[in-house]
Amino acid sequence: MLLEYDGKISADIIREKTETIPLKIVSNNKNSPNKLIHGENINVMKTLLDNYEMNGKVDLVYIDPPFSTKNVFKIGDSRANTISSSHSDQLAYSDSLTGSEFIEFLRERLILIYDLMSKKGSIYLHIDYKIGHYVKIIMDEIFGYDNFRNDITRIKCNPKNFKRKSYGNIKDMILFYTKSKKYTWNDPRVPFSKKDIERLFKKVDENGRRYTTVPLHAPGETRDGPTGQKWKGMYPPKGRHWRSNPVELDKLDKEGLVEWSKNGVPRKKIYAEDKIAEGKLVQDIWEYKDSQIPSYPTEKNLDLLKMIISASSNPGDLVLDSFCGSGTTLVASQMLGRNWIGIDSSENAIRV
Repeated sequence: MLLEYDGKISADIIREKTETIPLKIVSNNKNSPNKLIHGENINVMKTLLDNYEMNGKVDLVYIDPPFSTKNVFKIGDSRANTISSSHSDQLAYSDSLTGSEFIEFLRERLILIYDLMSKKGSIYLHIDYKIGHYVKIIMDEIFGYDNFRNDITRIKCNPKNFKRKSYGNIKDMILFYTKSKKYTWNDPRVPFSKKDIERLFKKVDENGRRYTTVPLHAPGETRDGPTGQKWKGMYPPKGRHWRSNPVELDKLDKEGLVEWSKNGVPRKKIYAEDKIAEGKLVQDIWEYKDSQIPSYPTEKNLDLLKMIISASSNPGDLVLDSFCGSGTTLVASQMLGRNWIGIDSSENAIRV
């Protein structure tokens, strides 16, 4: 499905019409692979593609573009202590584009981002709930519907008591896409909380160790193999098979890891202490609240960026943020041993 609107032009024309520019790289070390670039991102990216042979070199992209809010953001609005008073109330950026004009602005940049991305690359696009559903259709068009991975809900703030005829908004969204099916994924985990452990491991053994149980059988008929044969005088239920062959089930039983129900059904014990070390899988609702005194308007949570970078890149990979603002993506990349490129058109953003 394509989103049609006035002013939409072909991807080929976008690639042809975008001009290259001399790059203004802000850096104390010219030999570093890391680059902070001051300039209009679409022209900078075109230059990286045409003059720096960067096609297919970027392994992870995070962008937090304007949200089509009609707002003007100033440094003074952030109540920051890191910017001298001479720079307070200076323009950070203007979020003035709306409707189809905004969508095409973003689409043009996403097309060049696609060209920059490697086959193992991923992109996380942070966007407002009001415009995000339109942006998803554009990303389906550029990256492919099959390469859509997640619509992540990010809890951004505490509940507010605004008096309006609608529900309070405490979230925004992050659209996660990959360039192909062979993308970097490091299976991120987070620690179990005390409440998680009490909820998930409700049973307690004679030694005070928390545990839960799971069936020893799984769906699927395999009567001809060992997992379909008798164990302890019983077959697995109809339409199911043992999760392990009878020899392995005997080992579990000897280790005291099989619990028999009142009805004589065997179940495997899983202890909390064994799962705690692994951590729990990350789901698609994240709570990373933004700072109340940011150094730059709409500055994002550092731990949020560290989560994304850890999950979808490896040390030495190249991370791009073409709307880098205060540079949180770049800081997180540096801390985690990734190479990075940051682009922003605002002098105040570059200064921050």
